[in-house]
Amino acid sequence: MKALIIEDDRILSNNICESLKHKFEISQAFDGEEGLSRLFMDNYDVVILDVMMPKLNGFEVLEQMRASGNTTPVLMLTALGQSSDRVRGLRAGADDYLSKPFDLDVLQARLDALVRRTHRDDASQDSVHTFLDLTMCTKTRTARIGDKKLDLNGKQFDFLLYLVENKNAIVPKERLFQRIWGYYSSTVFSVVVVYASQIRKALRQFDYEKYLKTVRGIGYILTDDAELYG
Repeated sequence: MKALIIEDDRILSNNICESLKHKFEISQAFDGEEGLSRLFMDNYDVVILDVMMPKLNGFEVLEQMRASGNTTPVLMLTALGQSSDRVRGLRAGADDYLSKPFDLDVLQARLDALVRRTHRDDASQDSVHTFLDLTMCTKTRTARIGDKKLDLNGKQFDFLLYLVENKNAIVPKERLFQRIWGYYSSTVFSVVVVYASQIRKALRQFDYEKYLKTVRGIGYILTDDAELYG
């Protein structure tokens, strides 16, 4: 299993590494930007995330991580004792919270619980999502309509998958942008319209573009109900 430690205190980070090395393959980052970069480049089983860090704090890292669709369990570390900070972290998507100073055995027990819970949830979660004859598999990142492959590249797959997951419901452009590109992305917001057009083009050869409808001024809806925004 792989763990990422995002902690600017190098001594503490190295102590955590030493205590966990028998269970995890460890990667380290020493500021928020470096941590976020590692999260985008690799997959981890668990993340240990400090709150007070340079460049990006832990809350900002967590918010962008969750907005991008990354569901890796996160244990937040902080020297802040206020309950409002714990609430903020949990609301931003943290799975657990540990205040400094802490016992390394307690940290290890918390991580074990997070990993067990996540693996149990993953085992029960269906990796295949469907809309009519459209089938999308998240494990292989492949899409098919009937027995024909639907060619989607990178974020095109993520874009359409999110619409399939929310079929028959309006998905605002803002939520799509946050989910696919993230709060702090340097990409311009108009990319949402560009990707919607690209996906329509991919669906057109199967006569499926008619199901992807624009809700003017709001966003998009994937539906076969002709009465909905038809």
